[in-house]
Formats: sequence, structure tokens, C-alpha cells
Amino acid sequence: MDNPDKSLQYLKELESLGEEILVDRQEIIALDKRRNETREGLRELKNSKVTKTWFALGPLLLKFPTNKVENLLKKDQVQVDAEINKLRSNLKVKVNLLRDMEHQPPVPGLMLKPMSKQEMNAMGHVLGRC
Repeated sequence: MDNPDKSLQYLKELESLGEEILVDRQEIIALDKRRNETREGLRELKNSKVTKTWFALGPLLLKFPTNKVENLLKKDQVQVDAEINKLRSNLKVKVNLLRDMEHQPPVPGLMLKPMSKQEMNAMGHVLGRC
């Protein structure tokens, strides 16, 4: 690139995309930590025999019936899982875009998706593992 303005703009775009990737990765880590804490809380509630449980809702500490707390935690876990999956799929696209901008080939296997249960059953039939 002979034009310094174009070169500078190109580098800004690269840095911006790289920063977005790092921010998304940190957000995934934070959400994964929250998911694990929610899972631990659910497990502890299932082992508990208490009818009412203290529950932290933002800055508030409230006492709720245990079954309502379990429902809230399950809903939160579903929402966090959806957010993590969305971030991960967007992250794959951003990583490939960054590699394209850097004139590198895409990461092999980055866009692979797991096989569905039907596909696994079909493979079992083909391989004779009925």
C-alpha cells in the first residue's frame, strides 16, 4: 500500500476487529463463569431441604421459595447458554474475517458443527453398529 492514509485505515480496521475478538472472548469467559456458578447453585438447591432460600438479585438479597429460585436459575442458565452460543458463532465469523484481512487462510475446522442424533444413528447403521 503506497498511500499512507489507506495503510493507516487498514491498520485501524485490523486493530478494531482484533479488539472486538478479544472483547467477545472475555465476555464468553465471564458468561461461562456465571453459567458454572448458576449450575453450582442449582445443584446445591437440589441437595437442600429448605423451603425458602436467600437469593441475590442484583444488589438486593431476597428470600424466595426454593422452587421459584430454581426456576429463575434454570431460566438464567438457558439465557446464558444462548448468549454464549451466539457470541461463539459471531466470534468464528470475526476470526475468519480478521484472517482474510491479514491475507491468511481460514482456520481449518473452525466452522465445523457437531453431528445431530439422526446423523449419528445413520452413521451407526452404515458402520453396522445397530
